[in-house]
Amino acid sequence: MSLNKAWLRAALIRAVKTTAQAAIAMIVADQAIYAIDWKNVIAVAATAGVCSLITSLAGLPEVTGNE
Repeated sequence: MSLNKAWLRAALIRAVKTTAQAAIAMIVADQAIYAIDWKNVIAVAATAGVCSLITSLAGLPEVTGNE
């Protein structure tokens, strides 16, 4: 597997995890399931995912280049 594929895979895994964590945090913070602003949850979670990808540009420790 090339470094680019390894980096992309690791970055996407981190982004998906970050997106899920942000969505869960937004849902848990609300008081009732019917009162959740789903557009806001999706917007915040998507923003967190994009921020994770941008942060991954600085480097990912699990991608060493020795693969």
